[in-house]
Amino acid sequence: MRIRVSATVVTATVLAVLLVPPLVQLDQQAVDLAAKLEPPSWAHPFGTDDVGRDLLLRCVYGLRVSLLVGLAAALTATVIGTAVGAAAGALGGWFDRALMRVVDTLASVPHLLLGIFIVAMFRPGVWPVVISVALTHWLSTARIVRAEVLSLRSRPYIDAAVSGGASRLRVTVRHLLPAVLPQAGLAAVLMVPHAMWHESALSFLGLGLPTHTASLGTLVQGARSSLLAGDWWPTLFPGLFIIVPTLAIAGLAGAWRERINPRRRSELML
Repeated sequence: MRIRVSATVVTATVLAVLLVPPLVQLDQQAVDLAAKLEPPSWAHPFGTDDVGRDLLLRCVYGLRVSLLVGLAAALTATVIGTAVGAAAGALGGWFDRALMRVVDTLASVPHLLLGIFIVAMFRPGVWPVVISVALTHWLSTARIVRAEVLSLRSRPYIDAAVSGGASRLRVTVRHLLPAVLPQAGLAAVLMVPHAMWHESALSFLGLGLPTHTASLGTLVQGARSSLLAGDWWPTLFPGLFIIVPTLAIAGLAGAWRERINPRRRSELML
């Protein structure tokens, strides 16, 4: 049941962000004060914002931006983390210890604080947020991949490849990396909702996207004054667009984790 609900929500999310923007154009800087802060109705199911724009359409556009940032940041962070973790696990010795000390040092700094520092060095835009999120989220992937590589190094087929004269690079590329790809892919999927939350947090703080660009974080940030005035819908619906899709993605990732690691699932059922 959980998987079906999560899959339905994710499918609806993907269809919305792919089909709605090409079919219904949105002027991000349009102003219609006559329709300012209208409550939910048949004409505007989510109501309108503080300058009269349809909130449902803005939420869909915002979800598209937040999902793009999450996917791009997760993919970039996974590539970096996989490369670092595989190199540390395959080479071992002082190189492994040095890389892990770097990882531990960066992990000791709060992600959001480091992300604010990185994104503040650029002009507001999508790609500075992607870079900021990616550079603060590859650490867990590096640790997972390193642990998996260290475990694989003791397998008989790895010893056989080394005994047969295969170089360390060949063993890593032909044997170790393909074996850790499922774990790296799972880490990437789990990272998407985390990246979306960080994008929303940065945009809420005014450090992510330009204020006129619809992202879920900027929508919530722009609705603060409306909420204080008693208008709840400009805050509620963007918040739901953050929470529901990310929980659905996390639900599918959890099912994937149980499939590739059945032993952990059996331990949880005891």
